[in-house]
Amino acid sequence: MTVPRELDADLMREQGMSATEYFTLMHLSEVPDRSLRMSDLATAAGLSVSGMTRIVQRLEGQGFVRREKSSCDGRSWIAFLTDAGFERLSEAWPSHLASVRRHVTDHLVGVDLDAFTSALERFGSPSCSRGERADSARAV
Repeated sequence: MTVPRELDADLMREQGMSATEYFTLMHLSEVPDRSLRMSDLATAAGLSVSGMTRIVQRLEGQGFVRREKSSCDGRSWIAFLTDAGFERLSEAWPSHLASVRRHVTDHLVGVDLDAFTSALERFGSPSCSRGERADSARAV
């Protein structure tokens, strides 16, 4: 099983919440006013707008998120994290942290974290050509 699936399974089993729902709440919690345009929230979560709409509708039904039409253009929708949503995220956070430790961090014992961090920062960097990334990876 892949790490994202393990994290999702742990959140579902321990919190009754999918990782996508968790990350949606997390993204909203990290921005001013705890609100984002739906398209920006979808981009942050790596989902299509329609996929994010389904997630937000589910979270809205639970009282964790609310949506309003944008007062700027009247066409787009803004998702807001409610106080109940922030509280729910706070409840789920320890489970998610423990899962990340179990499936990721615990496996990094003895790894040169500076080199690992440097490699991750370069991973997928658009400023590097494919050959440069391959040369950099060999150097790590």
